[in-house]
Amino acid sequence: MPKLKNKSSAKKRFRITAKGKVRFNSAYLRHMLRRRPKKMKRSNRGTQILSAPDAKSIKRHYLRIV
Repeated sequence: MPKLKNKSSAKKRFRITAKGKVRFNSAYLRHMLRRRPKKMKRSNRGTQILSAPDAKSIKRHYLRIV
């Protein structure tokens, strides 16, 4: 049986931190920013940590980390 490949799209969107958490870039900051609240733009800067249940499924199904 062939080896299972990681999902290339997931490799581009998620990174694993040193403690094993999943880090991702926040959405809704690409265009039409003048109609978004300033608080939302501030809080979405940089990267964020994925919640534990979502991180578990991302690691298992897409990044193939058990």
